[in-house]
Amino acid sequence: MAAIKDLTKSAQKLVTNAGNATQAYSDGVQNPRRPWAEAAAAAEEAYKQGVTAAASAGRFGRGVRKAGDAKQKTRAATLGAQRYPAGVASAAQAYQEGFAPYHAGIGSVTLPPRGPKGSPSNIQRVTAIATRLRQIKEAAGK
Repeated sequence: MAAIKDLTKSAQKLVTNAGNATQAYSDGVQNPRRPWAEAAAAAEEAYKQGVTAAASAGRFGRGVRKAGDAKQKTRAATLGAQRYPAGVASAAQAYQEGFAPYHAGIGSVTLPPRGPKGSPSNIQRVTAIATRLRQIKEAAGK
């Protein structure tokens, strides 16, 4: 039988070492061996193959069923709730920059007149906005 460390001790060592690695983590982000965007772009085909293989094998669904609702709720209510405000606050500038072309595009649309509640003509207003948003997205290459 193979000798292996106690699982509880291994888990605690992971937590301790990760807690002490803040500076090493930051240094690695600031000074990577290879620029992130370059490495990520080069891995696109491997990513596609991996996702396709996982989807074909049903691994996503198995993982969801294994975790279950209880784990998702517990983690979202604890970690998610704690991290959500800071995450949103740190993304405010990126949101503004990313949404700016769509904001301008919506503002530039000349909407047809509003009809009475439930009128099919109101769908033309929705269509005008949707069409403009799609044009912006396609022009940006997204």
